[in-house]
Amino acid sequence: MTAAARLDLRLNPTDKARISRAADLRGMPLSAFVRDAVLREAETVMAAELSATLSAAESRRFMKALDAPFKPNARLKQAMADAAQLPR
Repeated sequence: MTAAARLDLRLNPTDKARISRAADLRGMPLSAFVRDAVLREAETVMAAELSATLSAAESRRFMKALDAPFKPNARLKQAMADAAQLPR
C-alpha cells in the first residue's frame, strides 16, 4: 500500500519516547504503530457512535413497528400535498 496522505502530529518528548518504546516492543516502525493504534481507535469511536444497541424488548417493539403497515399522519399528508404543489 502506498501512502497517499500525511498526518503531522506534535508530541512532547516524554509522550514520543513512550510511544517509541511501545513500537519497539511490538517490533514495529513508529509510524506503523501510530497508524495502527489510531485506526483501531477510529473504528472503536465509529462503532460506538454509529450503532445502536437495543434490549430484547426494544428490539421486539422495533421489529413490530417495522412490520406494521405505514399510516401517514395529518402533518405528513399535508407536507406531501404541499410538495406536490411545488414547481418541478
